[in-house]
Amino acid sequence: MADIKFVRADIGPTGSEPSSEAAPGHLRWDIIELLFFAYRDFVGDADHVLEAFGFGRAHHRVMHFVHRYPGLTVADLLDVLRITKQSLGRVLKQLLDEGYIVQRAGDHDRRQRLLFATAKGEALVAKLAGLQTDRITRALRGFSASDAEAVARFLRAMIDRDDPDKVLEQLLDHNHSAAKD
Repeated sequence: MADIKFVRADIGPTGSEPSSEAAPGHLRWDIIELLFFAYRDFVGDADHVLEAFGFGRAHHRVMHFVHRYPGLTVADLLDVLRITKQSLGRVLKQLLDEGYIVQRAGDHDRRQRLLFATAKGEALVAKLAGLQTDRITRALRGFSASDAEAVARFLRAMIDRDDPDKVLEQLLDHNHSAAKD
C-alpha cells in the first residue's frame, strides 16, 4: 500500500490556518471533516454487525424507518430515503424474504403496501440502535443538558426545512415537543 501524505489545502504558505474570523465565504473544513469522520464511525459500528447478515447501510436505513414508523408506506419510505424504487426493491425483497419485515395491504386502500418490522427485525434494529446509542452516550459524556440540546439543535438545523418528508416532519415535531417537556 502506498504512503499517503495529506497536504491540507487550507494551510497558507506560512503554515498557519486561516482564522475562523476570515472573510465571508470562509470554508468550514473543521466541521466538514468532523462530520465525515463522525458519520463514518457512527455507521461503522452497525456496518460490522450488518456484514454478518449480508446486509449493508441501505438495509439498516430501511429497517430503522420501518421499525420507528410502523405502517410506513413504500412510497413514503422512498421519499424519506431518497433512493430509487429499484434500489429499495432489491433491499426490501431481501428483508421480506429473510423475515425482517412484513408487508400488508392498507385498510382503506388495498393497493397501499404498508411495512412493519417483525420480531426478528425489531431485534436487529435494537442491536444496531444500541451500538449507536452507546457511541452517542460516550460522545455526550461530560456534556450538560444544555450542551446536549445544543448538539441536537445543530443537527436539526443541518436538515433542510423545505424537505417534504412526512416522517422527517413527524420526527422534528416529536423532538421539538419532547424538548419542551
